[in-house]
Amino acid sequence: MTQKKYKRHIITAALPYANGAAHIGHLAGVYIPADIYARYLRLKGEDVMFVSGSDEHGVPVTIRAEKEGISVQQVVDKYDQIIRDSFKEFGFTFDVYSRTSRQIHHETSQEFFLKLHAEGKLQKKVSQQFFDPTAQRFLADRLIIGTCPKCGNNNAYGDQCENCGSTLSPDELIEPRSTLSNAALEKKQTEHWYIPLDQYEDWLKDWILNSHKDDWKTNVYGQCKSWLDSGLHPRAVTRDLDWGIQVPLPNSEGKVMYVWFDAPIGYISATKEYFKEKAPDGSLDEEWKKYWQSEDSKLVHFIGKDNIVFHCIMFPAMLKAHGEYVLPENVPANEFMNLEDEKISTSRNWAVWLHEYLREFEGKQDVLRYALTADAPETSDSNFTWEGFQKRNNNELADNLGNFVRRPVALTHKYYGGVVPPLNDNLTEDDQALIDALAAYPEKIGKAIETYKFREALAQVMDLSRMGNQYLQKTSPWLLYKEDKEKHAQRIETILHLSLQVAANLALMCEPFLPFTAEKLRNMLNRPAWNPNCVTWQAMGGIDIINAGQTIEKAIVLFEKIEDKTVKEQLDKLAATKQANEADQKEAATTEVTLEPIKDEIVFDDFTKLDIRVATIVEAKKVKKADRLLELTLDTGVDTRTVLSGIAQHFSPEDIVGKQVCLLANLAPRKMKGIESQGMVLMAEDSEGNLKFVSPTDAVNNGSTVR
Repeated sequence: MTQKKYKRHIITAALPYANGAAHIGHLAGVYIPADIYARYLRLKGEDVMFVSGSDEHGVPVTIRAEKEGISVQQVVDKYDQIIRDSFKEFGFTFDVYSRTSRQIHHETSQEFFLKLHAEGKLQKKVSQQFFDPTAQRFLADRLIIGTCPKCGNNNAYGDQCENCGSTLSPDELIEPRSTLSNAALEKKQTEHWYIPLDQYEDWLKDWILNSHKDDWKTNVYGQCKSWLDSGLHPRAVTRDLDWGIQVPLPNSEGKVMYVWFDAPIGYISATKEYFKEKAPDGSLDEEWKKYWQSEDSKLVHFIGKDNIVFHCIMFPAMLKAHGEYVLPENVPANEFMNLEDEKISTSRNWAVWLHEYLREFEGKQDVLRYALTADAPETSDSNFTWEGFQKRNNNELADNLGNFVRRPVALTHKYYGGVVPPLNDNLTEDDQALIDALAAYPEKIGKAIETYKFREALAQVMDLSRMGNQYLQKTSPWLLYKEDKEKHAQRIETILHLSLQVAANLALMCEPFLPFTAEKLRNMLNRPAWNPNCVTWQAMGGIDIINAGQTIEKAIVLFEKIEDKTVKEQLDKLAATKQANEADQKEAATTEVTLEPIKDEIVFDDFTKLDIRVATIVEAKKVKKADRLLELTLDTGVDTRTVLSGIAQHFSPEDIVGKQVCLLANLAPRKMKGIESQGMVLMAEDSEGNLKFVSPTDAVNNGSTVR
């Protein structure tokens, strides 16, 4: 298939919520790969617009404000600054990093909404939505938790299950409750605007499942296919909340845009902002359209897997409905990165925070960039360990890349006073093999980057460095010098000249991955002015990057070894975090238990509708790809039936066979993971979240009625 040629590239990196600092999961999943891609394209001389910004709307920021006891505005100001400063120090090359609280974003989002509304692309519907009777407010999805219908996680949010990664709606949760009061929820009538996703289902199937079957990553394609196969439904684009972008229509007080709707529009408003700031006189105000509304612009979204549905289905449907925007050409979403074999958790402080790393590892931005790229979660979840971080630095960066670069530079100073020696005639087979191999690296690295295989691309860079080391070791110019420097003079010059050419190429080729190292290496080779205007990516791979006769600077240490003591300090820090979390859990367990309030009064006839029977578990087994679900076979005395229960993390299958339990027998069947569950086993949950079976104290006949 012929690759389409584009005049410009619009690269977006997911907008981080301004409710906390950035951590290594964010970096590995989104921002490092996006920055690598942008830097590479600029080295090719492409027209690039790289945008991101702080997402300051939505429930997470309001939750953080309540937790810290400050206003929502104070929260977003605080964390936007932390994220912005750490991103800048880490070297991310955003053309613009904006904020969704800015007026230009509010205006752009409202204009987008009004166009869809004016053209009848939105539906106004009265619906029943979840209401917290204790807090006396409608609840946003994130303030609702319940049991995930797909994996059985008891604490899935109303918008997403963090255990299995499924995107959800509150109506899909089993036994939803409020995170504010833990109260059982009521449904109350409210009015909102919806985007009819079902009307775009056929188009999305053709656009994604047919047009992008071969070029989108399998994890992205698979999640989209699963959603489309399940059928799409209208989705609300507004909600009842006092924080967000107001709906720009009469009689819509208290209605704001859903964050999933306005956040991706932030990419567009950020681009507008860039040109407004570049030309305050307004002369470039329409330039943003070249990137967002021209068919010769390539749009690529960099996101984590929890954002796939929003960027591949919902935002494209919005753009299609609007009718004037380009669609994403690719969405190379990554999976998640864990920390020391545990899932990163901001609430438990189980993370490596970027702003803390920058203070504890001064000047070592590239070490983290390297480690996170080398272990990037491109195809499956990956794991960051401090010992692995140490090995990556010591064995690969210091002993491979740093060692190779240092040797020819040091020898050039020792033998020639820092003047690059000439390349003489009579090249050997080893010389020619090096030259030929070197010429192939730009294409190999570039192809990997352009297909979003950043681990592979980085491995190729390190392979080039390894090849340089092997060449130096095999030719050993220091031995020739020691044996007879006059006799081997031309040979030594050629070896060092070619080695310096490899080092000079590395200075360019490692720029997208290790920009701080690339700058140090360029300065060492006395070529600080290198840029796409004088040496583009296409010109790399040759043996004319550095000139014979020019002077180079003395060798410096590019990568210091990381000592065991430093690693232990970080592991001790995590251990202290874990200890503090355990102490908090114990303290919570010893404090007075806050019980759910009694539900609304019912009459006896309501209770008699529940058919609760005693049954015996005759078989139990785990459900594949659902860590929390057990498939139970129950003898009810009346029949034998299958029930799925989210108790796998509390009980082993073999331990509960033969157990008598109470079963809600007349609950409507529900499919989970392709298995029909015929009822619900009753459980009691204590203050620590432990589950206990509700069972008769003495054995009774299966089928006995609980009255």
